[in-house]
Amino acid sequence: MTKEGATPQAEAIDIEAYAYPWKEVAQKLRANVDSGLSVEEIKKRQAQYGENELKGDEGVPIWKVFVKQCSNAMILVLILAMVLSYAVQDWIEGGVITAVIVLNVTIGFFQEFKAEKTMEALRNLSTPSARVLRDGVEAKVPSKEVVPGDIVILVTGDVIPADLRLYETMNFECEEMQLTGESEPVGKDPNAVFDKNTGVGDRINLAFATTKVTKGRCKGIVIATGMSTEIGKIALSVGGKKARPANRTMDPKKGGWKAPITGGGRRTLDWFGKFLGLTEGTPLQRKLAKLAYILLFCAILLAIIVFAVNKFDVTHEVTIYAISLGIAIIPESLIAVLTITMAVGMKRMVNRKVIVRKLDALEALGGVTNICSDKTGTLTQGRMITKKAWIPGVGIYSVEKTGDPFDPTSGAVRLGATPTAEPDAEKEYARKQQERDQARSALALTFDEPVGRKRVTEQPRIPEEELADGEIPDVTPALESIIHTAALCNIAKVRFDDEKRKWIGNGDPTEIALAVFSQRWGYERTGMVESGWKALSEYPFDSSIKRMSTVYRKQDGQDMIFAKGAVERILERCTRYGPDAAPITEENKTEILRQMSLLADQGFRVLALANRVYTTKLTEEEWKKVSRDDVEQEYTFLGLLGIYDPPRLETKDAIKACTQAGIQVHMLTGDHPSTARAIARDVGIIPRDFTSLAADVVASMVKTGVEFDAMTDEEIDNLPTLPFVIARCAPDTKTKMIKALRRRNRFSAMTGDGVNDAPSLSEADVGIAMGMNGSDVAKSASAIVLTDDNFASIVNAVEEGRRMFDNIQKFILHLLVSNVGEVILLIIGLAFQDSKGFSVFPLSPLEILWINMITSSFPAFGLGLENATSDIMRREPHDNKKGVFTTQILVDMIVYGFLMGTLTLSTFVIIVYGVGNGDLGNNCNAKHSASCDTVFRARGAVFAELTWLILISAWEFKSIRRSMFRLDPYQTEHKFPFFTDIYANKFLFWSVVIGALSVFPVVYIPGLNTNVFKHKGITWEWALAVGAVPVFVLGVELWKFVKRRFGLFNRGVSDRVKKDASVSLRQGFFTMAKTMTRTSTSGFSRPTTMEKRNTGLGLPLVGDDKV
Repeated sequence: MTKEGATPQAEAIDIEAYAYPWKEVAQKLRANVDSGLSVEEIKKRQAQYGENELKGDEGVPIWKVFVKQCSNAMILVLILAMVLSYAVQDWIEGGVITAVIVLNVTIGFFQEFKAEKTMEALRNLSTPSARVLRDGVEAKVPSKEVVPGDIVILVTGDVIPADLRLYETMNFECEEMQLTGESEPVGKDPNAVFDKNTGVGDRINLAFATTKVTKGRCKGIVIATGMSTEIGKIALSVGGKKARPANRTMDPKKGGWKAPITGGGRRTLDWFGKFLGLTEGTPLQRKLAKLAYILLFCAILLAIIVFAVNKFDVTHEVTIYAISLGIAIIPESLIAVLTITMAVGMKRMVNRKVIVRKLDALEALGGVTNICSDKTGTLTQGRMITKKAWIPGVGIYSVEKTGDPFDPTSGAVRLGATPTAEPDAEKEYARKQQERDQARSALALTFDEPVGRKRVTEQPRIPEEELADGEIPDVTPALESIIHTAALCNIAKVRFDDEKRKWIGNGDPTEIALAVFSQRWGYERTGMVESGWKALSEYPFDSSIKRMSTVYRKQDGQDMIFAKGAVERILERCTRYGPDAAPITEENKTEILRQMSLLADQGFRVLALANRVYTTKLTEEEWKKVSRDDVEQEYTFLGLLGIYDPPRLETKDAIKACTQAGIQVHMLTGDHPSTARAIARDVGIIPRDFTSLAADVVASMVKTGVEFDAMTDEEIDNLPTLPFVIARCAPDTKTKMIKALRRRNRFSAMTGDGVNDAPSLSEADVGIAMGMNGSDVAKSASAIVLTDDNFASIVNAVEEGRRMFDNIQKFILHLLVSNVGEVILLIIGLAFQDSKGFSVFPLSPLEILWINMITSSFPAFGLGLENATSDIMRREPHDNKKGVFTTQILVDMIVYGFLMGTLTLSTFVIIVYGVGNGDLGNNCNAKHSASCDTVFRARGAVFAELTWLILISAWEFKSIRRSMFRLDPYQTEHKFPFFTDIYANKFLFWSVVIGALSVFPVVYIPGLNTNVFKHKGITWEWALAVGAVPVFVLGVELWKFVKRRFGLFNRGVSDRVKKDASVSLRQGFFTMAKTMTRTSTSGFSRPTTMEKRNTGLGLPLVGDDKV
């Protein structure tokens, strides 16, 4: 009950849970350890207690966002221009620039602040989650939604979401270094009760928020959340101060007499680096910040050039010209466009089941060349069913006609004889096809037909239609041993939900499959414990040894050890074999491996089961001290289980998409090599037929973790190809694979879900954690998180990364081309001098500001929203080392900028020197007069022309290589798709149209045109402005044609569309035959891991009609 005047969370702490038995704590918090809190009660407590969050980490402060806007180079140039304008008493121009600065900072501030909030919200989606028991169902929820009284379930690798009073543990230990300072894991005892004066470090019946589970599993009741937790109290006292980087001390006692100088200097540089944005942000943001300051330097240099041309006679006119050049070279809206584009990209990622934790990954995804993926739950559905059980001397139990992987009452079990040979058996193969057809009907799934499987001899069978649901063979002692092990060497739970009227499974999919199998005969772990079995110890599954063992005491007091795991790892610990527990022989081991191979070749995941009668009598306390090695020995081999985990329906298409995109897919799994090979063949990672490949290539494609780990770096580098499948993979194997890829200049993405995967996720260029089944440690080490644990989502993320990369290139090109055109126009314009020898600018400073801030910005935003091009996943990855500033972009910027500058300069010259008398008037940079009429009309025409050229370039830059009139050369729906294509992006379309129409009021409004923009209304000059547009379009289209025809920036390979051509798009071993070449538009290519030498890999793509 809540005390009056006390905060709810304070009350949760005040009960001093460590000083009471857990049952009393549960009563005080009204917590039900069997079913957890109800949905209604959770809502009440969330309203009462608030979110489970530590305060003081509210993201980027408002003032920092404001300072960031004021400190970027673009604004600094405008501030400099404003100061110069006021210095020469040009009040109108100074006032307008001031308004532009205020407007730009304000808009940029709100855009940046909104983007920061969006990014913060998206990052929160990937924060540590908690597995809780609510309404009798285990569910995964964000940690911030946990409330006092919640029942939390923890396993190895979890981050504890709140302070817990433990009530059930199994070999449970936590690392509490951040709380106590001790690095040694702390064992927990839920039954202990302590004095109220006991220190935090000695309260071993509690688990504390933010600490990590290093061993075992537990269940606990939440007693405190947020700032009421022990770590929350520390956060309050610390105040959230961040430690400085090394070598920044100014204390002479710590750093010697030089410390105040060196430390102070480094701190100053750090401050300037952060202030200027040169040391914070993503690589692209830092690169653009550097570009901005390079342009700032160029602006100052150009101003000096202006002064030098005018012999440093810095008059009013000369100053204004210098201001014009300084403004012209700066793309004022670049940073804002980039920020918004990346924020929108992160939102789109979420819609495609991907959460980006680090912005670096958003930039890097498009350059991924290799994806190293786990199998279970990522390439496959993770909905496992135990389909086979082989018992030596008994036969094979087969589960048939089952559809729901959680329902032990569905389907039937038959007992057949053990296969003794491997000749062709067409009837067996036909039967398996029929089973798959039934599975399609039952599960609404489709499975690809496996090819090249070993087939077993036909066994006498009962027709499936004669088998009834629930029909099972009798339990024999041999089968009972298998069932006991499947039920007790297991922490999953399967139960029937009376309200939902369906079976529900909680736990690991593999263990759920075993639990369902044992429950077919009525054996269930909780029921067995209630009948007298008692859990004594548990040694959880470890990916490095691939085993799990549990110790139980039978009703008669006999201790039994049950084990499951990889066949080789169980077999190496077995000394006895079969139901009779006879000494194991080499013949027995050979038969086990043969049966394993038969199951694995059919695509089953194979587990071995074993048990041991432990004769030494130990107490429960003594069992806690027994080492794993002492327990896991002298096992009796019981049999094999074949677990079927069908590939996801979308996996094959996703891998095919990777192949077309020049991305190689590797499967790194803990399964048996035959199982891994079978699944890899079905989904298209490796070919179905190896006959046309060189022997060493075949040998390199599939390896075990032991084989790969035993190889030296030199041996790995000499392989014709890196393995596409590594079976029995250990965590260290993944790290070794990443390093091998890096030595071949490949850019890799690695998936992972366990605690041991954290090193490889950190080592990979892009670490990808599983959001549904991944540990919190893995998530914190990753760059992105998949919310659906689906391989296809990785491909979606890569596609989205490529789209963003393309769009960033497009709007950077669009913005910088206009700057180049303006600079060319103004530099050459220095030669236009009036009667007093002062240079007359062809464009005024405010005309340039209007073009850069209004005309260019909105089309740039539109280009950032462009959809992916049709060939985006039909070209090779871009090079992340080069980034967006590729050779093609830099050359295009110069070519298009020169064309734009030349056309506008020609217009100015024609009006002033061709039609006019060449008189540039007097003081035409400052004000309008009769002598300046020709110059003002020329500026009006140049302004209108440059505006339209910049706007039309936005449509041209929808594709950097393809014609604006046929952006997708492969579409056949429209004969002339220009209007359809440009209207597809409505924001960009209206930005161009409205921008083009805005020219007329700017040119014609009296007072505004002559006093502010320094131009006036025009008449016949419109012909020059309009005529320049088709000339510019023709020039751009011609340059694009030259690039396509001669393969410029594409390794000299022409990327024209060719009918009936073939393109080599490799998954390292096959090419894909197409009726039409989809060409690369990336402008560069990199060698693959297969290009060390010609291996004769010319196989058709898996899934192609010719296979």
